[in-house]
Amino acid sequence: MPLAFLGLPWQFPALGLGYCLTVSALGFKRVEYFVSLGYAASIAGQAILLPLLYRNSIGGVALLQSALMLAYGLRLGLFIAHRDRVPSFAKQRGPVASVGPLLKVGIWIGVSSFYVVLFLPALLTASAQARGLALPSAPTGVALMAAGLGIETCADWQKSRFKKHAPSRFCDVGLYRVVRFPNYFGEILFWLGVWVSAVSSYRTLPAWVLGSLGFPCIVMVMFGAGRRLELKQARSYASVASFRSYARKVPILFPFLPTMRSKANASQG
Repeated sequence: MPLAFLGLPWQFPALGLGYCLTVSALGFKRVEYFVSLGYAASIAGQAILLPLLYRNSIGGVALLQSALMLAYGLRLGLFIAHRDRVPSFAKQRGPVASVGPLLKVGIWIGVSSFYVVLFLPALLTASAQARGLALPSAPTGVALMAAGLGIETCADWQKSRFKKHAPSRFCDVGLYRVVRFPNYFGEILFWLGVWVSAVSSYRTLPAWVLGSLGFPCIVMVMFGAGRRLELKQARSYASVASFRSYARKVPILFPFLPTMRSKANASQG
């Protein structure tokens, strides 16, 4: 029986939720895995499930979108797994957070539901294609996804390479000359593309609401992550003149937009 207000079978998002709950259970081993490896595995797994669910109809941009989602999840998962094995990162990460069992269950259910909502636009795109609907927004969305994934991948590679040679210095090469956190910018651009790709498949108000929930949430997550890293850099490099100059000139997240005033700058003002 289809979810009439979304135009897709209720079993599909339910199956996605069941899968996300399964892989996100990694967080019971280490709480940060709820939002790191669990996140990556949830997106990659749903991207594998999607073509299987719509195997008789999926193709073109919808299939390409699914492939980009799979590439995103696999890249992120491999990056996290590699990063966690780096001794310097393990030292910076600190002790495992102490979280009670009930709170862990709440986080587990909450993030798993979020991963389903975040992936929902791709599911709506495939469902609209299966019904023979036109998808004029899909090519633009897929192009944004590819650009975001490319920026994020390049930024992580540039920073990892830089830190091997200058582990105690802030990264200001390549994309980091344009924005201070290009990996977060790439993430936002990727998920903007996911949302845009499905705009032409949002045919009802509930579809617009549910399909649009994930993107602002991931933007807030990226803003929060950027702010935390900004404060950490401000504490670490506040006495470094080159960093203060860099922080004044280079925007935090979005190219060509005025930069926020960091604590490092504020202390000099």
